[in-house]
Amino acid sequence: MKLSSREQIENLSKFKSDSFLTTSFYLKTDKSRMTKKEIALSSKNLLSNGRSQLDQMEMSKDKKESMSQDLEKITHFCSKHLSSHNFSGLAIFSCSGQDFWEFFNLPTSPLNRIIFDQNPYIRPLSAILDQHHRIFALTFDRREAKWYDIFMGEISLLENLIEDVPSKVREGGWKGYESKRIERHIATHLHDYFKKIAQKTFELFKKNHFDWLFLGCREKYRSDFEPLIHPYLKARLKSWLKAMPSDSPTAVLKESLGLEKKLKKREEDEIVHRLVSELEKGGLATSGLKRTLRSLNRGEAQTLITTRDFSKPGRICPKCSFLFVDELRCPSCKRKTNPLVDVIDEAVEAAMDKNCQVRHIIPPSKLDRFGKIGAFLRYKASM
Repeated sequence: MKLSSREQIENLSKFKSDSFLTTSFYLKTDKSRMTKKEIALSSKNLLSNGRSQLDQMEMSKDKKESMSQDLEKITHFCSKHLSSHNFSGLAIFSCSGQDFWEFFNLPTSPLNRIIFDQNPYIRPLSAILDQHHRIFALTFDRREAKWYDIFMGEISLLENLIEDVPSKVREGGWKGYESKRIERHIATHLHDYFKKIAQKTFELFKKNHFDWLFLGCREKYRSDFEPLIHPYLKARLKSWLKAMPSDSPTAVLKESLGLEKKLKKREEDEIVHRLVSELEKGGLATSGLKRTLRSLNRGEAQTLITTRDFSKPGRICPKCSFLFVDELRCPSCKRKTNPLVDVIDEAVEAAMDKNCQVRHIIPPSKLDRFGKIGAFLRYKASM
């Protein structure tokens, strides 16, 4: 199954087992950078490391048997499918004791890792989705308009329109008033054509909700077309393309992905800048792992911001589900806390459960100076 929506991650995060651990397996499979042999060797080494970890773990026979079966299933899957795998990454989640198995083909290469934990390790999936926006690209001229859906490095044509508005008055045969009348007629025809394109764009938006809008046309048409765009769409207009309807989908995709990367970097810089500004004035923001987890536990966090691939062990209360860096007992219910392989992953999952936005920042960034993690707050609870 291809990773394509946050709903997939939310459904995956709902799986929990009280009796067994879940094995999470991430592998780079980008054949533009690695040979099939190198990918197969990486898989073999990763699974070997997993078996070594398992041998050193002290737990019940049933738990170990479940995890051993996980590794065997993953080994079999990789030996059967890796040679024909045409995506940049692979993620597999298995809990044999609960007959649970799920895998995702990834559009972006993850870090190679294998993790045994209570829940599926979802953070790399969340980070990949956070890298991509659903882009609606419209290219048009006087003859034709094309609408594209661009997401996770792929492009698909949604619809096209052929109109062929005359470009100018015919030479010869028209003079004076008649010539001006024809020019006005052409201008009206062009305006109606642009209105039709704008209306169709809004109709497609209602069917295929997207994050960003890219427009491609001759510069001289921009001032005529932009006022016709619905306000909802105008708020999503992020950039103008050089691409025209005559350009191939591959060319439109290449230009759009380049713009997406630049806009994403600018967006991340702006988010971190706003966080730092809010922190410096003592506003509704917090930073550092302990303070951020505290705000998340209290329900104060509105947007969780973390550096991509930042990882730290931590602890969780089995009753309250509160997250901590090193608390051996939950301050709320006094129960002993359980160790976590990666408390950041649990924080991402907890944030999603609480309808809190999660943003992953590609390092290096100013967030590094503030503990690599922080949050915008809805409010500040009294101590």
